Amino acid sequence: MHNNWLEKYFKGDRTIWLVVFILTLFSLLAVYSSTGTLAYKYQSGNTEFYLFRQARFLIIGLALMYLAHRVRYNVYSRLSQIGLIIAIPLLLLTLIIGTNLNSASRWLSLPGINTTFQTSDLAKLALIMFVARMLSRKQDNIKDFKTAFLPIMIPVLIVCGLILPANLSTSLLVFFTCVVLMFIGRINMKYILYMGLIGALCLGLFVVIKLNSSDTGRVGTWKARLEHFNSGDSDDNYQADQAKIAIAGGGLVGKFPGNSTQRNFLPHPYSDFIFAIIIEEYGFLFGGVLMIFLYLLLFFRVIRFINHSPRAFATLLAVGCSFMLVFQALINMAVAVNLFPVTGQPLPLVSMGGTSTLFTSIALGIILSVSREVEKEKKEGGGELATA
Repeated sequence: MHNNWLEKYFKGDRTIWLVVFILTLFSLLAVYSSTGTLAYKYQSGNTEFYLFRQARFLIIGLALMYLAHRVRYNVYSRLSQIGLIIAIPLLLLTLIIGTNLNSASRWLSLPGINTTFQTSDLAKLALIMFVARMLSRKQDNIKDFKTAFLPIMIPVLIVCGLILPANLSTSLLVFFTCVVLMFIGRINMKYILYMGLIGALCLGLFVVIKLNSSDTGRVGTWKARLEHFNSGDSDDNYQADQAKIAIAGGGLVGKFPGNSTQRNFLPHPYSDFIFAIIIEEYGFLFGGVLMIFLYLLLFFRVIRFINHSPRAFATLLAVGCSFMLVFQALINMAVAVNLFPVTGQPLPLVSMGGTSTLFTSIALGIILSVSREVEKEKKEGGGELATA
C-alpha cells in the first residue's frame, strides 16, 4: 500500500526524487550552519532567521517541482515561447532600472512585497525550453542555415547578450548549454562553430569597450578576479585561501554538523562557497564525494531514461535542464577548491537563495515530467524517436 501511495503521487524517476530530497536536507543543514555571522550582523543574532527563510523557499520550490512534474512535458513547448517573450523585456528592464549590487544589476525589486527577482533565472530556463522546442520542430531540415539555425541562434545571442553585462558566468553557462543542445540536435557543426566565434567576438568587443571607458563596471571585477586567480598571492586570494582551510580542516570525515570555524571568515559561506563548508563539516567522503556523486547520479538517471524517449523534444528538454544544473554545480565546486576563479554561481538546490531555488525546482520538475511520460509511453509500447 505504501508503494501504491508513492506511485500515485510521485511519478517519474524515483532516484531523482531521492537525490532532490537529500540535496534539500543538505541545504537546510548547511545554510543553518553557515549563516551564523550573517544572522548576528543583520538579524540581531537570530540564528534561525535564515534557516526558516531557506525552508520557506525550499517548501515553495518542492511544491512547484511537484506541480511541474504533473504537467505533460509537451506543454512546456508552448510555455517556452511565452517565457521568452516575458524574459527578454525583463532582462532589458533589469539592465536599465535593476537593483544594483556589487556593480551588477541582476535583480528587479517587486513592488509591494519587498523582495527581489533575478530575471536571468527565468530567462535561462525559458531559453533552454525554447531551444529544445525549435530543435525538435526543425528536425526535417535541421542542417539548413536559414530555416533551422538562424531562428535558434538569434534568441540565444539576444538572451545571453542581455545577461552578459551583469552576470558573465550565467551568460556563458546558458550559451554553452545551448551549444550542447544544438550538437545533440544535429545542427551543422560548422554553424555551431560560427555561433561560438560570434559569441566570442561580441564578448571581446564588450570587454574592450568597457575597459576603455571611465566606468569599467563588471568588466573591472572580472579582470580583477582573473588576475587574483593567476597571481597566487594570498593577499589577492582571500576567499580561495579560506575555502582551502575549510576543506583541509574537514579531512576525511569532517568536524560534524555545526562545527565549522571557517564560516566566520569565509565570504558568502552560505552561497558561493557552501561546498567548502559542507566538506569542513561532513568531510571529503560524506560531504565532497557524496555531493559530486548526487549531481552526477542525477545526470546519469536522465541519460538513462531518455534512451527510451520516443520524442525529440522530451530528450532535448531533459538533457538541457539537467546539463545546466549539473554543469552549474560542478562550476560552484570547482570555485570552492580553487580550480576556477570566483564566479558567483550558487550550488543548485543547496545554496541559500530565492528565485534560484524556485527555478531550479521547476527545472527538476520538468525533468521528472519527462521521466513520467517516458515511463508511461514505455509501458504503452513506446516508439521511435520523433519530433514533438
